Amino acid sequence: MLRFIVRRLLQVIPTLLLLSVLVFAWLRSLPGGPATAFLGDRATPESVANLERVLGLDQPIPVQYAQFLGRVVTGDFGTSTITGEPVLTEIGRALPATIELSIAALVIAVVLGIPLGYVAARRRGRPLDVVTVIGTLVGVAVPVFFLGYILKAVFAVELGLFPPSGRQSVAVDATNVTGFAVLDGFLTREFDASLDALSHLVLPAVALATIPLAVIVRITRASVLEVLGADFVRTANSKGLAPGTVRGRHVLRNALLPVSTTIGLQVGLLLAGAVLTERVFVWGGIGTLLADAITLRDYPRLQAILLLGALVYVLVNLVVDLSYAVIDPRVRLS
Repeated sequence: MLRFIVRRLLQVIPTLLLLSVLVFAWLRSLPGGPATAFLGDRATPESVANLERVLGLDQPIPVQYAQFLGRVVTGDFGTSTITGEPVLTEIGRALPATIELSIAALVIAVVLGIPLGYVAARRRGRPLDVVTVIGTLVGVAVPVFFLGYILKAVFAVELGLFPPSGRQSVAVDATNVTGFAVLDGFLTREFDASLDALSHLVLPAVALATIPLAVIVRITRASVLEVLGADFVRTANSKGLAPGTVRGRHVLRNALLPVSTTIGLQVGLLLAGAVLTERVFVWGGIGTLLADAITLRDYPRLQAILLLGALVYVLVNLVVDLSYAVIDPRVRLS
């Protein structure tokens, strides 16, 4: 197991290097360039040329990439052209909001998705199965931002059950410890702040969880149906094993391999969906930073967020690979 972990960690390095090359090349191919974006309305050919010389953008592309890579290794992603703050400072401030939202959405998708998919497979062809399949199709088809506006209009504006936007009410004087609003309330014993943060979290988490939930339900259903028809399941039933043992040890455990892979892939989709969800609910996380960076051509912020997303995606898939040995004893990682 240890050798496998080390080998997979070493494989992360060339993957991230390739992604850094792609991000660097893509950003340099965009029209305008960082100097024009930084100067804005004050940009003139002379001022752009002077700023490019100061920033080293007039040097050959390989030299620029080497300098960029050297800064990234040391944790220097540059300064935002929008706020003038170090990019890592901005990301560190916004990252807890996105992590909190993504974890809540993933919990909703997994906790509801796996049981729904399993039950739908066990009742194949019955009304519950038909309703579940139709519901998953609708969940995948409805855009996240559209669903977000519907949830906001119905449950926040019309019914008043949840706050319409933001992470916490202005009237709540919450102590910021970790940046995770719900967790901070428990750490400081300000339970009213935690409840308020949870009420703000419900609608955006439900909106963001819809597509992953639909995908997990469909993959779980298909995987369980395949396992139910396997020879070892028929053998277990013929031996007279308890139904609970057959379902848990033989059916569900063997069906979870493709489901775990799907859950890992959904993390990347959650980060992408957070951009739209955070804009709808004014969440103020990484998605908001990324949207502003694209709109205002903030290249340092943009390349830092893209590389961060790639790193998270690669590490999550590493965790998924390691989970195979825990879920399925037939898998040997040596």
